[in-house]
Amino acid sequence: MGFQWHNRSNTSLHTSMKLPNGPQTPAIVQMLQWVATPMWFMEDCAKRYGDIFTVQLNMPLVIVSNPQALQQILTGDAKEFSAPSNLNTVFEPLLGTNSVITVSGETHKRQRHLLTPPFHGERMHNYAQTISNITQEVIQSWQVGEPVCIRSAMQTITLRVIMQAVFGLYDSNRAQELEKVISVMMDAGGSSPLRALMLYYPALQRDLGKLTPWGTFLRRREMVNKLIYAEIAERRENPDPSRTDILSLLMAARDENGEAMTDVELRDELMTLLSAGHETTATALTWAFYWIHKTPSVGYKLIAELDSLDSRDFDAINKLPYLGAVCNETLRIYPVGMLTFPREVREPVNLCGYDLEPGTYIMGSIYLTHQREDIYPEPKQFSPERFLEKQYSPYEFLPFGGGVRRCIGNAFAMLEMKVVIATIMKQLELELLTTEDVKPKRRGLVTGPNQPINMLVKSTTKSTEIRKLDKTVA
Repeated sequence: MGFQWHNRSNTSLHTSMKLPNGPQTPAIVQMLQWVATPMWFMEDCAKRYGDIFTVQLNMPLVIVSNPQALQQILTGDAKEFSAPSNLNTVFEPLLGTNSVITVSGETHKRQRHLLTPPFHGERMHNYAQTISNITQEVIQSWQVGEPVCIRSAMQTITLRVIMQAVFGLYDSNRAQELEKVISVMMDAGGSSPLRALMLYYPALQRDLGKLTPWGTFLRRREMVNKLIYAEIAERRENPDPSRTDILSLLMAARDENGEAMTDVELRDELMTLLSAGHETTATALTWAFYWIHKTPSVGYKLIAELDSLDSRDFDAINKLPYLGAVCNETLRIYPVGMLTFPREVREPVNLCGYDLEPGTYIMGSIYLTHQREDIYPEPKQFSPERFLEKQYSPYEFLPFGGGVRRCIGNAFAMLEMKVVIATIMKQLELELLTTEDVKPKRRGLVTGPNQPINMLVKSTTKSTEIRKLDKTVA
């Protein structure tokens, strides 16, 4: 069942209001709902107030899910709206103050310019081979007849992939140690709503010893910093112009003034790539395998498409229509990122019938937009076919955000999803062991499944017809 969207035809009646309607419960109650059950909270507000509403999260925040309004916001980054970093401070404890996520204005433009080249061009083909090789290595340890926790497996793959892409050699002692610490940090960060609450309330960020949550985080972060700075120092002492990993490219990059990135800037951008570059894709892949096996017809169509393809032809894999549709539908139904990055109104603007004044903060709800019945009929149903039947605008389908803060690694993430899925589906037959319906929940500052998703390795490679016969006999 989808939403009942209210107040669409009556928004003009409220133009005299300074802010759109929203829940009247105390701000602390709204914050607790936001942290504990963000999707339910947004859905409830959308049912009550429609396409645009105001929530109180330490400050008034306008949430928008109307595609026309999102287009207005995301294309107005230079004039009517700005994309400030002061509301992105929740990322600073992990990413630092020099991350492309935590800076704004000219600094953000500079960082984005320096970070973009590694994710384009011929390097993407090299990444595809890396992704395939690492996936092969991981699944070699899977035994027929044994269960696999799909999220743990996907996190192993995506972390090793980003380690290889960033450092060029993930099996060095330093890289292996860094991989372990980051994996533990990310798992701990998404383990409970309390840890997310700590990010929203700096007063809770107190080091009360190594056995307390924040104290543990700080000590792990220090370990990560030492490892990254040691790698940077070693590269500076022994420069190798033949290296093409992201760290080498960033160290060689120069901005328009001819200046290189500092060690601190490098650390913060590397941490951004290492954390955001694997955690989100691992979650998306986990959902993809869940839906592929939860919906048998999807699995059959996907296998039929993959069976006709040379698994080594990465360009062809990247262009497969049904595989692409499966990935898109996975990112639509439960997007890993629930929201766009915040915008601040710079000039008086009318949005969905409301006159908003400068200083108003706005966020687009990716989750609510992807659940709109008027765009996606039966939005709770997993149906890749919808992406074959219709071309959606960047403001109807926006899993990577939009505007000046659109995810730099979106093409890399999509390629990784496709290569991992193709590699595993062509070699193994899996069966979903988790029988309960899996729902999304908060995982740190993003989302993830609310329970482990376990799969059984049934057999090695089988053709489409044999798999269908097995299903019929069963």
